[in-house]
Amino acid sequence: MTYDVQVVPYRPEWSVAFENEKARLLEILSPHVTAIEHVGSTSIPGQEAKPIIDMFAAVHTLQKESVYADLLSSSGYRYVETGMAGRHLFAKESAGERTHHLHVLPFTGFYERNELLLRDYLRAHPQFVKEYGDLKRTLAEQYRADPEWYTRAKTAFIQRVVDLARTERGLPLESVWD
Repeated sequence: MTYDVQVVPYRPEWSVAFENEKARLLEILSPHVTAIEHVGSTSIPGQEAKPIIDMFAAVHTLQKESVYADLLSSSGYRYVETGMAGRHLFAKESAGERTHHLHVLPFTGFYERNELLLRDYLRAHPQFVKEYGDLKRTLAEQYRADPEWYTRAKTAFIQRVVDLARTERGLPLESVWD
């Protein structure tokens, strides 16, 4: 199933939805999970976003996806094959629309991941939030039926901000696609 790209104004209830889902997931996934973080544009106050709550769950040791799929199956999550190494993606839907993405990743290097650095940098530097929102609206129009190209077209902006974040923290620069 493919999904059209829809970017909407920021909704304060996204943070509440994340906190509620986090509490549920901590119960379901314990003792595997060490941390769950709200990532992506819905985690950045004022940021326009696709209305999907993106979450990263850090685990001590990354197990086969079936371990987490079995635990999450009764909560409406299903495993999504992405081809991304070193992580598992699960999606939750309601009324045929994706509402949540849960990425399960190893804890090692978790807080130095580009997605968390991007989130934190945008939260601390709101001047980039408007620029990113303008870009996202334009690209959502251009790539409405092609979510992969919508994501790829944001790369230059994301790379620029991640480079600023990594430099600010004294971390080596790396490609956002690695």
